[in-house]
Amino acid sequence: MDIQEAIRTRHSVRSYTDRPLDPESVAALQAEIDAANAEGGLSIRLVAGEDRAFTGLMSRLGGARWNVRNYLVLAGPESDDLEERIGYCGERVVLRAKTLGIDSCWAALTFRKGEARRAVDPGDKLVCVVALGYAAAPGAPHKSRPLSEVCRADGPLPDWFERGMEAALLAPTALNQQKFLFTLVGENQVRAEALKGSHTQVDLGIAKYHFEVGAGKDRFRWV
Repeated sequence: MDIQEAIRTRHSVRSYTDRPLDPESVAALQAEIDAANAEGGLSIRLVAGEDRAFTGLMSRLGGARWNVRNYLVLAGPESDDLEERIGYCGERVVLRAKTLGIDSCWAALTFRKGEARRAVDPGDKLVCVVALGYAAAPGAPHKSRPLSEVCRADGPLPDWFERGMEAALLAPTALNQQKFLFTLVGENQVRAEALKGSHTQVDLGIAKYHFEVGAGKDRFRWV
């Protein structure tokens, strides 16, 4: 499975089996985490074989029964763009996990922050976590907003921009709110903005990573 297919087939999973992560997959995932941390100046950590962050009342919000034994802790030095970088680099790792057959779910509330902070370096800020594992029940596709509500352009959309938006609309967002706006500026420049809502800066980073994969990084530049 390549990244394009991972974007199309990955859905949030909220119920996992007891099967531990394969050692080969852990090694490949750790290599991706190391690369993402270097790129984004972050401190993403993989916690494997431990369930403390997904126990208690918070983990059962919405009737979920997670049975999470592995998760990513997404953190880094505090800055104005930390949440966007967490979304962008975190989704890079999440999609790599999908290519390895590992399912996932972004979580901003349904985990125990005190337990997750055990994996956070002193001075870093914990933003959120991502549950990882092998699905006990498959995730379902989410509904998407109309393209006209999430992008702007003065004229017809180029093919590469449409492909980018199709990928962005497949990005996971908090409460499936999809509160982002992509604007085509000139022929090959794109401005991406987070709208008002919960965790929209993280969502913007995730959507921007999807857009790059769909459109092709060589077709445009961010403004």
